[in-house]
Amino acid sequence: MGVVEEAHNVKILGSGVQVIVLAHGFGTDQSVWKHLVPHLVDDYKVILYDNMGAGTTNPDYFDFNRYSTIQGYSYDLLAILEELQVESCIYVGHSVSAMIGALASISRPDLFSKLIMISGSPRYLNDVDYFGGFDQEDLDQLFDAMQSNYKAWCAGFAPLAVGGDMDSMAVQEFSRTLFNMRPDIALSVAQTIFQSDMRQILHLISVPCHIIQSMKDLAVPVFVSEYLHQNLGGDSIVEVMSSDGHLPQLSSPDIVIPVVLRHIRQDIAV
Repeated sequence: MGVVEEAHNVKILGSGVQVIVLAHGFGTDQSVWKHLVPHLVDDYKVILYDNMGAGTTNPDYFDFNRYSTIQGYSYDLLAILEELQVESCIYVGHSVSAMIGALASISRPDLFSKLIMISGSPRYLNDVDYFGGFDQEDLDQLFDAMQSNYKAWCAGFAPLAVGGDMDSMAVQEFSRTLFNMRPDIALSVAQTIFQSDMRQILHLISVPCHIIQSMKDLAVPVFVSEYLHQNLGGDSIVEVMSSDGHLPQLSSPDIVIPVVLRHIRQDIAV
């Protein structure tokens, strides 16, 4: 196993010809795909990995400077694909990983036959004529809460993000992976993601994009999926699911899995 593979806990499952890469979002790790993976391994070669900073990765490898922008993560993704000698893949990116894949596809469009973005957003902050879902004041309070008592913040944030009650398995699972992150790393990652603005690069994305999101999502209003659709450089399609929350693949697998499988199997009709 190569250095990059080991650092990112890369797992390769299934033996199909077509490669599918599953990339997780903030506060989770590759386990967030546990409901989807069994539906893929018979037909596809599935690559799972953890973003640097996830609780499952070695915190000593986390370079605060490298990961102060989304670009650092996209370099990691390209390094993983290179080390595994992947020539083309269907990339499924959740949350921040939707934008990580999008960035990677700008420099290497040949590596991605399509991007499937689940709960992705180019900007979380509201702006003139743009509704990202948060004001700067909201984010400052969120960062302060993370800094002052990370454990308490996790307990409060998990049900809000998942959109479920504290007793649900999805909330408990997200709480676990969130709490596994080292607090200073979690804060840094959250600041990088929530303060990012990738609207200006959307027109450079030429690979087909399938935009999927929940009808109700604390972090990504439905406005954002339509904004992506209007501003991406290549073909795109939007599907808003009846699910609730920012981690629908964990909280509403019965709704999400058939949708994701359909977008994996079917291309955008031009």
